[in-house]
Amino acid sequence: MRNKFDSQLEKLNLELITMGALCEDAISASVKGFLDDDDALCRKAVETEDEINRKERDIESICMKLLLEQQPVARDLRVISSALKMISDMERIGDQAYDIAEIGKFIKNSNVKSKIHIKDMAAAATKMVTDSVDSFVKKDVELARSVMVYDDKVDNLFDCVKDELVQLITEDKANGEIKLTDEVAGSIESVIGIIDSIYDAKAMQPENARS
Repeated sequence: MRNKFDSQLEKLNLELITMGALCEDAISASVKGFLDDDDALCRKAVETEDEINRKERDIESICMKLLLEQQPVARDLRVISSALKMISDMERIGDQAYDIAEIGKFIKNSNVKSKIHIKDMAAAATKMVTDSVDSFVKKDVELARSVMVYDDKVDNLFDCVKDELVQLITEDKANGEIKLTDEVAGSIESVIGIIDSIYDAKAMQPENARS
């Protein structure tokens, strides 16, 4: 019975990694599509968001089977409940990528996008998604702590972007493009806030730490 349960837990971990990879793809495609005026990449981000939603349902099904068909002990229950919370958070990351892709449809041939650190923010957010999911699956406390440290770097980038946008607004009164770009930066910042929740989801519990 326990071997079957452990096999299902391993499947759960693999599915979490897959969902995390989809989130990375969605963020990368949406931001690159936005920056490069690439409608195909924006469409890819929207399609990936649909995949993220399907993956969330698949993982929910695995978790429910583990709860109903097996006999999880307290430690296992913490893992399953944390996984359920994590996939909800990752689904929200997909929503933010979708929003960025939609904004990308409205800003074309803009010199605003090249003047701010949106690309750097997105790269940092993508790394944090990867490390957050890996830290949970591998029960790697040190990796989780490194995400917390990296969070400060992203906060600094966000502050930098806000300052750059304020400067652009003072230089250009026709700032509709700037407002939409600010919304993109806000969406990436929201992703970071969601990631904070992911790596906090029991990853720091001593019983989940890797020896």
